[in-house]
Amino acid sequence: MAPQPPSVGVIARVILAAAAAASVAAAAPPIAAPKLTGLWSAKMRYGPDIRGSLLLTRTSSGWRADIAGFSVQVVAHGRTLSFALPDRRASFRGTIDGAIIHGQWIQEPSFTGGVAYASPVALRRDQSGRWTGDVQPRQDTATYFLPLTPDQGGGYRTFLSNPERNQGRFDPIHRIELDGNSVRAIGGRTGQADHLLATGSWSPDDEMLMLPLHGSSVDFRRDERIASPFYARGREGERYRYSPPPALDDGWAVGSLESVGISRSAIEAFVQKLIDMKPEAGGSQIHSVLIARHGKLVLEEYFHGYSRDQTHDIRSAGKSFTSILIGAAMLNGVPIREDTPVYRTMLGQLPAQIDPRKRGMTLRHLLTMNSGFFCDDNNDEAPGNEDNIDQQTGDPTLYEFILGLPMDRTPGSRIVYCSGDALLAGGMLRKLSGEPLTDMFDRLVARPLQMGLYHLNLTPAGELYTAGGGYFRPRDFMKLPQMMLNGGTWNGHRIVSADWVRKSGAPLYDLSPQQQFGYFWNSSVYPWKGRKVRAVFAAGNGGQIAMEIPELDLVIAFNGGNYSEPALFIPQRVLVPEDILPAVN
Repeated sequence: MAPQPPSVGVIARVILAAAAAASVAAAAPPIAAPKLTGLWSAKMRYGPDIRGSLLLTRTSSGWRADIAGFSVQVVAHGRTLSFALPDRRASFRGTIDGAIIHGQWIQEPSFTGGVAYASPVALRRDQSGRWTGDVQPRQDTATYFLPLTPDQGGGYRTFLSNPERNQGRFDPIHRIELDGNSVRAIGGRTGQADHLLATGSWSPDDEMLMLPLHGSSVDFRRDERIASPFYARGREGERYRYSPPPALDDGWAVGSLESVGISRSAIEAFVQKLIDMKPEAGGSQIHSVLIARHGKLVLEEYFHGYSRDQTHDIRSAGKSFTSILIGAAMLNGVPIREDTPVYRTMLGQLPAQIDPRKRGMTLRHLLTMNSGFFCDDNNDEAPGNEDNIDQQTGDPTLYEFILGLPMDRTPGSRIVYCSGDALLAGGMLRKLSGEPLTDMFDRLVARPLQMGLYHLNLTPAGELYTAGGGYFRPRDFMKLPQMMLNGGTWNGHRIVSADWVRKSGAPLYDLSPQQQFGYFWNSSVYPWKGRKVRAVFAAGNGGQIAMEIPELDLVIAFNGGNYSEPALFIPQRVLVPEDILPAVN
């Protein structure tokens, strides 16, 4: 049957609709030309330039170090060797241990964070009187993405994505305006009216958009890569198929999901969900997820350009490493105990005018964040919150500043989240051991856990920052809860006592109605198949989670980039109970 022509009424309605649309189009402001439409990205590299092969040579006249074109004298004190490069660009400290020199490379403070890091170096003797090894400092980089979409006002809707530090949270750009060769970034934080954030430039000849961000002039170029790390798996629409993790020389046994009683189809759907998450301002950004059960690593997936060989900032999850370091020191004879007094340890002689409440403060109070200091990290008025500790310049060790803080309660009476407690606990360990904490961490924790490359955050005085901020490879980060699940051992090597594991993960105090706290370890209860199971975990800003669930013989680890925004809680509050646990049989 042939199609019938439209009626006169239908034709009239079409004509009227077309006229109305033309009228609206004439009245609306013109949409900007699509010259900037699309994804723009920039990669900034700030060094450090000194890296690569390090050569230590011993001759009759002494020791000498060679690296990156520098040749400097080495200072030797017994088995300890140290040297510094000109202009304090880097330094090294190591200890001779047979045919190996175990050391720490201290890089210059980073541009983006302003702090220095210590990285492990193992120098091996390759001939008489000569040791060689590879120096791999933390690379100081910043990646930025701007997805630009035309709006009705002639500008472009956008948001700033920065996986390393989530700078878009602090530079909340909502709109880009182009006026000739001038670029205006408009935006504002939640609750603020949009306003001018920055003024940059547009170079049509080079197709380059420049904006000043985080103290640098950032040059954006159109991102036309087939696989851009702006998307979880390089581009939209990628389909996921599971494959088991590879076996590497890092101590992990590996297996398949099915071999440990985890549903493959459920986990495939979970990972696909992560891949399909749309990049958006404030949205969840997962960089890695790993799962192990019955001691076998069975899932290892990375997103947004991250990989197993890349170290990731674990933020306050490093406090749990501090707990393990203290427990390992106890096991190895360092005279520190839970009832060790804080002030007598740090000062020796107590000041006559000391607050009486400080006299009874012990290490246990610090481990459980019950010191009594006015130091709540979530209280802008607290003189001892982490920002105030980091921003003060009078005490590079940080310990004297913390000891001088006022009290706002009796030790042990109430828990508050206080990074100062973790820092001072590290100060006590340093005082009583007489050993640099970076060296102790490598000797008692990192090497027994068969860790590869890592970078430890340092205080201005060059000591380990025991409140967190270190960078670890995801497979190494996940060894922390696996060691806890093993009762304090890793591959047969005891690192802490079983009693220390029990106390560290115990739900001693309530941080919130849903979350408890032990010795720098968090815990929560999850529903699972009609009953409750308790999880013990290290947690850090941005979505850093390393979790054990003993009843299920299960370990889960996440790294993420949601620094200082609510989405950081999505891994432990949403993904674990709703996606992972239902897949476990």
